[in-house]
Amino acid sequence: MARRLRSAAEPTTGADAFVEPEGRPYGDGVHPAASARPRTGLGRVLDDLGSTLLDLAHGDPDRHPDIGGVVIHDPLDQPVLPPHALVLGIGVEAPDQVAALLRRLGGQGAAGLVLRAPVALTAPVRAAADEAGVAVIGLTRGAPWGHLGEMLRALLAEGDIGVADSESLGGLPSGDLFAVANAIAALLDAPITIEDRSSRVLAFSGRQDEADPARVETILGRQVPERLSRILHERGVFGELLRSDQPVSIDPVPDGRGGRSIPRVAIAVRAGDEVLGSIWAAVTEPFSPERVEALREAAKLVALHLLRVRAGADVARRLRSDLLSSALEGGVGAGEALGRLGLAGRPLLVLGVALDEHGPRPPADGSADAATTQDRQRLADAFAMHLSAVHPRSAAGAIGTATYGLLPAVGPADKAEARALRTLQDFLDRVGDRLPAIAAVGPVAPDLSGLAHSRAGVDRVLRVLREGTGRATGRRVGRLDELQGEALILELRDLAAARGDEPTGALARLIDYDDRHRSSLVETLRAWLDAFGDVVAASDALFVHQNTFRYRLRRVVEVGGIDLDDPDQRFAAMLQLRVLRTTPPRGG
Repeated sequence: MARRLRSAAEPTTGADAFVEPEGRPYGDGVHPAASARPRTGLGRVLDDLGSTLLDLAHGDPDRHPDIGGVVIHDPLDQPVLPPHALVLGIGVEAPDQVAALLRRLGGQGAAGLVLRAPVALTAPVRAAADEAGVAVIGLTRGAPWGHLGEMLRALLAEGDIGVADSESLGGLPSGDLFAVANAIAALLDAPITIEDRSSRVLAFSGRQDEADPARVETILGRQVPERLSRILHERGVFGELLRSDQPVSIDPVPDGRGGRSIPRVAIAVRAGDEVLGSIWAAVTEPFSPERVEALREAAKLVALHLLRVRAGADVARRLRSDLLSSALEGGVGAGEALGRLGLAGRPLLVLGVALDEHGPRPPADGSADAATTQDRQRLADAFAMHLSAVHPRSAAGAIGTATYGLLPAVGPADKAEARALRTLQDFLDRVGDRLPAIAAVGPVAPDLSGLAHSRAGVDRVLRVLREGTGRATGRRVGRLDELQGEALILELRDLAAARGDEPTGALARLIDYDDRHRSSLVETLRAWLDAFGDVVAASDALFVHQNTFRYRLRRVVEVGGIDLDDPDQRFAAMLQLRVLRTTPPRGG
């Protein structure tokens, strides 16, 4: 539960709201609501989410000072756990299953296991938890697992990429909305929620058990219930919040259970003319002038934190992209970059996604360029979120026109790459046609020196998929060992174009004959080679009669002077047809 900072009877307004009674700032520069608790440990999680979402069923929450990540348990595909992971045991209910999972998690150094309440704490379950050193936590009935995962990742996001300690705003860690909510709750002596403009809960304080069922329902769903939102709209509450910079009092509303909620006091959070969100306090009596002023000052502080969260997201995204770029280039700073990403000392897979820009391009005006840039950023954000759900220690960032991801490789290389392909296919299925994309998996990089090679493999596959030729026709995802031939052909085309190579010998003679007589001998040779000498299949591909095709094939031999029984000549013709331009340039 949140620690109370002072009595509501003590007047605290303006700048005095976050100083000691003597007027002296707190010694460590951090508000006690934030500094008295571990920032990323189970104690912090239970303090901020306890009583409403989570309840400690068994174990010591202070055994692990930090949580290394949030992982969803999958009995069919055991995830790799980061150190001190918090595991969401979705669907795990039977005591024997719980005990077995606890023992397995103990061997992997997990910090806690979250189960749907009520948790069946049998003697074997308690013994397994004590032996494993894993705390058992219950998730309140009705609270969605996805909502819990979002809340946990929001709490654990600070410092996830190894940057220095964040600055403070108003004596509270910058961007830590849960600490801000708890501080405001202590100042106002009332449970608090901080919400965005869509009435989505961004953070909440402790003491929510002092509120009412409507508040609990709001927090469990992380959104003001639709029926309550409709009543507030009809009463003009939201309109008054948007117009005023003063607190707005809200009379009780029906709670849907035959009763009524307790009153609320709300205030808009503004940055200039922009409304960023709102603060809601559940109160049992009217606010005094001192508490009204404290709420107004709190709204200004929350605005700073919300702006910091917005700016911090952009900064963190750029920093992660820079670290990822350094790691993939394999230069002097690659090792340090991997360390800051939390991926040092393990085999890695390089993944890549890019917009599918195959086909005619839109006119190169400003609007088209802006739309493409926006789509690339949306794709990068979606891919980063998808990878973070797959593995808590993954990293993703946009570099140039593509977005790359680093994923720890588990097991044999071929199986790790196959799993990565399934991950990419699932991502492409999710974004669908809204963001048409292509994706590639590079070879497993066993160490730091292999990252640049793996990234190059991803780039080669993305190019093949973008060109959409050969075995890549119609494909949206692939890996190098499947499409290396196509990649080599494209690279040979580049080499030939750079040197100005043109067809010679038999192929040159056939091209010249077709150009002068408007015939199709080159097309005939290509179809016969593609069909591996099968006249029936080749003639069907060109929609001509078999006898007509045989006549044209004889003309190929006569005009070109090529021996189709010679494997070297066949290979030379195939290579030239794949690599060199066979359509003569038109004049004028």
